[in-house]
Amino acid sequence: MKEKRHLFTELDEINEHDDSALDVLRPRLILASAIILLFTALIFSRLWFLQIANSDEYQNKAYNNRVRVGSLAAPRGHILDRNGIPLVTNRPSFNVLLVRENTRNDEELLKRLADVLGRDVSQLWERIRDASNIPLHIPIRLEEDIDWQTLAYLENHNHDFSGIRIEVTPRRVYHFGDMAAHVIGYLGAISKKELARYGEADYDGSDQIGKMGLEKLRESDLRGEKGTNFSEVNARGFEQQLLKRIDPLPGMEIQLTLDVKLQRVAEEMMHAEDKAGAVVALEVNTGRVLTFVSTPTIHLEEFIGGISQKNWDAYLNNIKKPLINKTVQGLYPPGSTYKMITALAGLSAGVINPDTVFYCPGYYSFGNRIYRCWKHAGHGAVNLNRAIAESCDVYFYQVGQQVGVDGLAKYARMFGLGQETGLEVENEKEGLIPTRQWKRERYDSKWHEGETLSVAIGQGYNLVTPLQIAVMTAMIANGGKKYQPQMVERVMRPDGTVVEKLEPRLANEVGGVQQYLPLIRQGMYDVVQGKKGTARIARIEGLEIAGKTGTAQVVKIAQYKGLKDEEIPYKFRDHAWFTCYAPADEPEIAVTVLVEHGLHGSSGASPIAKAVLETYFADRLAQKAAEEVKQQ
Repeated sequence: MKEKRHLFTELDEINEHDDSALDVLRPRLILASAIILLFTALIFSRLWFLQIANSDEYQNKAYNNRVRVGSLAAPRGHILDRNGIPLVTNRPSFNVLLVRENTRNDEELLKRLADVLGRDVSQLWERIRDASNIPLHIPIRLEEDIDWQTLAYLENHNHDFSGIRIEVTPRRVYHFGDMAAHVIGYLGAISKKELARYGEADYDGSDQIGKMGLEKLRESDLRGEKGTNFSEVNARGFEQQLLKRIDPLPGMEIQLTLDVKLQRVAEEMMHAEDKAGAVVALEVNTGRVLTFVSTPTIHLEEFIGGISQKNWDAYLNNIKKPLINKTVQGLYPPGSTYKMITALAGLSAGVINPDTVFYCPGYYSFGNRIYRCWKHAGHGAVNLNRAIAESCDVYFYQVGQQVGVDGLAKYARMFGLGQETGLEVENEKEGLIPTRQWKRERYDSKWHEGETLSVAIGQGYNLVTPLQIAVMTAMIANGGKKYQPQMVERVMRPDGTVVEKLEPRLANEVGGVQQYLPLIRQGMYDVVQGKKGTARIARIEGLEIAGKTGTAQVVKIAQYKGLKDEEIPYKFRDHAWFTCYAPADEPEIAVTVLVEHGLHGSSGASPIAKAVLETYFADRLAQKAAEEVKQQ
């Protein structure tokens, strides 16, 4: 019995010990279980996050690890003239690429390739070193626009050129060479600033983008939409096969108002004697630009793929400034073309009438200074018509003196001088039409009456662009209607569907001068058709023209007085102006020519305007001549 009780006592002690041990372990088990449950929950929540909540994102990442997406350049839109004649289109350009992930013997490969391309192998290595920081699967362009013979050789011997691939990209074709270069503009590699502005969704660092002219202004229309290549790659990034291709969409076509025939004859006339300057032709009753010439021109092919520093320096150092679009960026004194403004201001202010006569002895005394007329012997007694036809300075000195500089400025601005025209071009200059207030603000000085005399004949502080003079001429011809000059006629899809049609825009119509414009037009008529007109050289048989010559003094230097024209240094010679419209009775076209340092408007500028008019009216002149032959 004692042994039995002792056994139960020991069992009770054991049970009490186990219960106390369990009491100690129970919290630990609960904690361990909680930790296990927590980690299990985390694992399941992560799996849910990866496989359910963000399944699309990670599926795309996995897909992109397997599929490489590459872009295909879109052909830029064509640029056409008013009659649909192509000025700029595209052609396929074949470029040589090196895919480094597919080659293992670069040195031997590049030696063979350099021989085929006619290059020094060091030039190829330089391009590779420039691309050392980009991934191996991204191709390096070693040569651009190879010829057909080189292309055929590389294609037929592709087994000898492992890792070399041919890329086909569109390249601009200029069908008339450098014609209208300042209008069309050029392409260049996109800069970091441009890439940030336009967005990496539409461009990448290897893209070309419009840098000047319509190529820049109409970039969004011309650039098109890129295509896409989807290629399968293995785990090491090597391409295995092409999975899918989305073809690029070409850009919009831009049809201009320019007439290629008129543009060509104007440029040929300017280039024939290496003249620097501008030629602008406008439709009088619409504002459409028919001719827009700035010389010297730029060579568009030099800018493809990036212009060399040597060629760029040559442009910068050229005394004739080919990089300036002289039609809208060149600023010149208007010379005697301004005299129509002085005449209108005088008539409107009532200081003269058509019969008012001033005597011209060849000079005009004002204050303590003598102001000369271009005709040293003088014109004698001069009325308004003769003053315009023979461009008498003395007549306009006196009209300007009575009107005053502010009165002249009022009518100058009324006819578009000293302000932007609104044409779709880059960096158009306003020019300058001086007033008393302008001089006070600009120089903190009062206006001197003698300065008005210079302004009245288009000298002094006056500065205008050739386009502004063309607008002024068109306004005189059409009765005072100011049309905003227009360069783009329409924008079309490649299939011909019109997406934008630009109509002529009447910006303003001057009032209070209509009754005087016939007097101005008659004077301009006699400039060309009259017996003593200063532009008789511009006459065309069968066509009546109204116009005005002008000579804009660059600088007055006494040491060159009396010298022959060819003896005066080029940079000190006067600029030559001629502006006109035709037919004189029913105006259709206005033409303005500015020849830098061309000396005389009659000989330096009017023959160019004459050639443009002969081309514009060629069919009608030929028909008229044929009818006259029949009548004989």
